[in-house]
Amino acid sequence: MNDWNDKLVYVMGLGRFGGGVGVIRYLASQGARVLIGDLGDEDSLSDSISQIRVLLEQEQAELRLGEHQVDDLDGVDVLVVNPAVPLPWNNAFILEAKSRGIAITTEIEIVYRSLDPSRVIAVTGSAGKSTTSAMIHHAFTQLGYHSLLGGNIGGSLLSDLEMITQETWVVLELSSAMLHWLGESKVFDSSPPAIGVVTNCIPNHLDWHGDETHYEQSKRLLAEAAAKVVLGEQVSHWSSGNSTVIEQSDAVEGSSLPGKHNGLNAAVAAIAMSLATGTDLHMARDAAGSFAGLPHRLQLVCEIDGVRYYNDSKCTVPDATLLALDAISERTDRACIHLIAGGYDKGSDLSSISHQASSLAGLYTIGSTGKSICEFAESNAFDCGDLRGAMICIESRVKAGDVVLLSPGCASWDQFENYEARGEQFAQLAQSSKRSVV
Repeated sequence: MNDWNDKLVYVMGLGRFGGGVGVIRYLASQGARVLIGDLGDEDSLSDSISQIRVLLEQEQAELRLGEHQVDDLDGVDVLVVNPAVPLPWNNAFILEAKSRGIAITTEIEIVYRSLDPSRVIAVTGSAGKSTTSAMIHHAFTQLGYHSLLGGNIGGSLLSDLEMITQETWVVLELSSAMLHWLGESKVFDSSPPAIGVVTNCIPNHLDWHGDETHYEQSKRLLAEAAAKVVLGEQVSHWSSGNSTVIEQSDAVEGSSLPGKHNGLNAAVAAIAMSLATGTDLHMARDAAGSFAGLPHRLQLVCEIDGVRYYNDSKCTVPDATLLALDAISERTDRACIHLIAGGYDKGSDLSSISHQASSLAGLYTIGSTGKSICEFAESNAFDCGDLRGAMICIESRVKAGDVVLLSPGCASWDQFENYEARGEQFAQLAQSSKRSVV
């Protein structure tokens, strides 16, 4: 798959997070003929479609929406699968491609095969992988190294390949689905990344993997493949001779981001950078700890009349909700926190969120999991249906000194296009009623 010229490539899933757009543009630039299929409609994919409009108009790419038709595989040389496609081993379209002997790959594999693996730091985990990846990238740039950040965090590095030199460090955030496909391709067997980072492994995305065992195997692949491995304490039992385990006592004190877990994320980031470059560990810890944070990850969006509003929409697993509560509790009494939780049902056990209700100012649930979260709560829980309903309910109960925290513990897909849209609506609702002072 080094020569794409005049190859017919079917991209299965245009998507909305940039990977599909990136690989389509790259393939077209390499002379491939691109056929794109997506189950979505034009309205839901409007932003992505607008980014490839020129290719469609110039007939370098062709778009099929609403279904994947087996006949479209006729003459196809390569199938590029979007990692969002669940249970791919049972997908009839993918199985048909395999039966025809069509080569199958993903955008992340194409990216990875374009990189020098000895300059790659790959990061995964059920929670904290985006922040940790961004901290590593931040530490590199703070200390004068050339670094690029990509992978699951959004967009595509295929458009940045020309920027990569022999001195560039590439930080790749990898989802469990991406790791599954990289495992299928055996790419790590001959080209392991220099550093692998696993922050933790908590059951998640069971709708994609089918069961906890497959999910863990996908995460574990990175720990088994990388030349050197940095592990969070929760996965310390994965340790081997090439592993460094980060414990609670290693947390970076005074991290710019709230929460002990972010002090641990900074410690993980610092160790990863130090192992990669030989940088003094104290310097690396200071650099990682100075990271100011990513949007939608415990982001203080405003303070109004003494009430602080935190957007943690990126939180899509229950354990991350608990971490967010602990982080806010370090600076605010837990009984002053109004928590908004719930959303798309990925099959996770959400009872741990329910059990927080009695210690909070209130638990306000939204989305398809909202009712069940409320049912398991002992008190102080209100099933509000959606974000707007939750904010109306909170406004009637909140007082100065309180905190309103959106930390859903669930994906957003039942009511929103993505977690960004959910976080943006929360910020708008927080800022709309009165003048913001932050």
